[in-house]
Amino acid sequence: MQLYPGHVHALQEGSMTGGFFAILDDIAALLDDTAVMSKVAAKKVGGVLGDDLAVNAEQASGHASSRELPVLWAITKGSFRNKAIILPVAFLLSAFAPWAIVPILMLGAAYLSYEGAEKVLEYLRPGHHNEEQKGAVDEAAKITSAIRTDFILSIEIIVIALGVVAGEALTTQILVVTLIALLATVGVYGIVALMVRMDDMGFALVGFSQTRTGTKAVLLKRSGLLLVQAMPKLIKALGYIGTVAMLLVGGGIFVHHVEWLHHALAFLPFILPELASGLAAGMLLLALVLLWERLTQRG
Repeated sequence: MQLYPGHVHALQEGSMTGGFFAILDDIAALLDDTAVMSKVAAKKVGGVLGDDLAVNAEQASGHASSRELPVLWAITKGSFRNKAIILPVAFLLSAFAPWAIVPILMLGAAYLSYEGAEKVLEYLRPGHHNEEQKGAVDEAAKITSAIRTDFILSIEIIVIALGVVAGEALTTQILVVTLIALLATVGVYGIVALMVRMDDMGFALVGFSQTRTGTKAVLLKRSGLLLVQAMPKLIKALGYIGTVAMLLVGGGIFVHHVEWLHHALAFLPFILPELASGLAAGMLLLALVLLWERLTQRG
């Protein structure tokens, strides 16, 4: 059959159209796979995200009211930088040196356990509550500490998410893990921002109640006062919760990656194996650090 120029043009157009829709089908399939795997990965990292929230809420609190949001924004930017560093390194390690991931996690666990144990010692130290009342907070030091802690927690979140999609195509891995990392930062620090400004929301509700009458005014005023009164108690509670969370995350890494430790503590119920492991490791490291400081001071 003889093909005329018009026929050739029509066939080329049909081929281009078919190729275009094939690309759209591939993109749709990729996005569908990404959505499904992202849900699975989000469930897996849910526990760590809860600990991440508690730790970062505690780290972002304790500043003057006018400095809370600027400090939180500084920590958030640091968290994004952390993700920008960790993500490409995690993908490279997963592809070329997967054996290095667990040792890195263990180092992070040691740091979190040490930080948690140090806070426990501070809580137990006489005069701790008086120091809290002075409210003297080294803002720069606390931001640096918060970003450093976020770095360790980010590593675990990314590694867990990467483990979920390890058998998937590289493109799916990159999309899913990057999405989880971004959602972790936006979600966690968004909630923290709401927490630290809870008293402002309370005052706003009290002011808004004055423009209403009857039952609505009473409910708005009571709700506002409740938020204002709950704020200092919540911040204080977050300090303790954040400390426990650091010990749980650090201890959890040890328990899940050290087989003999996992079996040795299997008799303990609930979260006690993770808490005991984190506290023991942290106290040991803290004792070594304090001993080293004394020896160097004498020398």
